Amino acid sequence: MDVLHCDLNNFYASVEQTINPDLRGKPVAVYGNPKTRTGIILAKNTLAKNMGVKTGEVIWQAKKKCPDLVCVPPHFEYYVHYSKRVRAIYEQYTDKVEGFGLDECWLDVTDSKIFGTPLEIAEKIRNQVREETGLTISVGVSFTKTFAKLGSDLKKPDATTEITKANYKSKVWTLPVQEMIYIGKQMQTKLNRMGIFNLGQLAKASTEALIKTFGVVGERIQKCARGEDAEPVRNCDVQREIKSVSHGITTLRDMETFKDAHQVIEFLSDMVATRLRRYGFLSNIVHLDIRRNNLTHESRQCHISPTNNSADIYRTACSLLTEMWRATDDMPLRSLSVGAGGLCTVGGTMQLGLFDQTDERALQLELSVDQIRKKFGFSAIKKASMLDCDLVTDKMFSEEDLLPFKR
Repeated sequence: MDVLHCDLNNFYASVEQTINPDLRGKPVAVYGNPKTRTGIILAKNTLAKNMGVKTGEVIWQAKKKCPDLVCVPPHFEYYVHYSKRVRAIYEQYTDKVEGFGLDECWLDVTDSKIFGTPLEIAEKIRNQVREETGLTISVGVSFTKTFAKLGSDLKKPDATTEITKANYKSKVWTLPVQEMIYIGKQMQTKLNRMGIFNLGQLAKASTEALIKTFGVVGERIQKCARGEDAEPVRNCDVQREIKSVSHGITTLRDMETFKDAHQVIEFLSDMVATRLRRYGFLSNIVHLDIRRNNLTHESRQCHISPTNNSADIYRTACSLLTEMWRATDDMPLRSLSVGAGGLCTVGGTMQLGLFDQTDERALQLELSVDQIRKKFGFSAIKKASMLDCDLVTDKMFSEEDLLPFKR
């Protein structure tokens, strides 16, 4: 397998400099909503980073390190726009493109030899992104997704790094364990207590000891360190029978409390229900997928009475969350996905329960909301709970995300 990992450099700050050329050549930082995050730095460019500015610190701390720092508010609609433009470039070379947030993608170019070797393809893509969008990317070229990701992190900005079966031990095994994508802070601490500090030591460690400490995840991270990660890159447009509809998102910061997660679930449930109603579907299965910030994920589902009401989907998804996640002593969440399955067209032959009832007032309310959104756009009306949400914004989605299902 020939894999590229493409990472847009300093994405938010770079987009701000692209849409506002006056910012070029200056240290720039993008900050969060002062009302909800007290002006915390969300992203910074290379000049700001070189001055010691860090993501997560408040503006006054950043400006103490870098007095000339230019702070700008985020424009998520532009970030989504540029993310889609860059992804369209990737898809010119392969249909196997797997997104990881707005700024990162894996590409499987095994069958793309018409464009050259994997290294040549990486260089072509890097140059094309720069010429067509004004943004730069760092690209890792390797034979596994994990090593490709490590490669894109090794040299920034605007660079290509190749990790091969011949050189991975010298390039990868000397790196600290926390440099690998699946290893978070808590896992790093436990590995260090086992005497494992770099990826070479992880590769050579006792598999039994790793499984005893981390379960199946221990074996997985060791295989990744050994270059035995066989996880495929997902196809960007798999044509299949419609069985479910879902929406997921990697949030702007980790979700650390149930309030955080519930806000995101409510937003996603609204998206899912809107799409169900728009195209005449009812659902009797709700599923929830969570991904922790150490990239472990878990999913559950349950049956409900047939519905396309966002409140029904939201309540069920929140219930599933409590079965999988403990906010106080578990890893924070990086992303969530809410889905509806068991689809049937409205008026179809879905089996109803003996005591199933339709809340006509709730249905009419949501249909009224649909009419407003149809005329003025999805973001024209939102739930009150989303007004103070700094995890997700409706500008991160567009009407394209509500287009008809692909059959």
